[in-house]
Amino acid sequence: MHFEFSVDIDATPETVWNLLKDVERWPDMTASINRVEPLDKPIALSSRARVHQPKLRAAIWTVTEFEENKTFTWESRSAGVTTTAAHEIVPKPDGTVSVHLTLDQKGPMAPILSLFTGHLARRYVTMEANGLKSKAEHP
Repeated sequence: MHFEFSVDIDATPETVWNLLKDVERWPDMTASINRVEPLDKPIALSSRARVHQPKLRAAIWTVTEFEENKTFTWESRSAGVTTTAAHEIVPKPDGTVSVHLTLDQKGPMAPILSLFTGHLARRYVTMEANGLKSKAEHP
């Protein structure tokens, strides 16, 4: 499964980045996340967090790519499936940003998992992007 969602945000890249990298506060932005427990602080390359989401089993996510003020990608592995979520901030000429979120699931069990959770995953990514937009534009 592959899903992408982009949203334009009327806020500075720094404002959006500070919200995005503060994973512990993501539940304040979206109902798609109940709790995030950082296992390593601050968020950086190789850091981990346990993410609790409604209707899904808690998962440990490990940061696999990290570029301050621009992007981070993290991965979660379960039996037969690797889920990768990327968060990218693209500055626009007017000082605002576009945020691109992607979610990929690969592995032998990914097609089966997608049948059961694909719609939910797409809905959650969309909720997270819109929650980030709302929080950044109306702190």
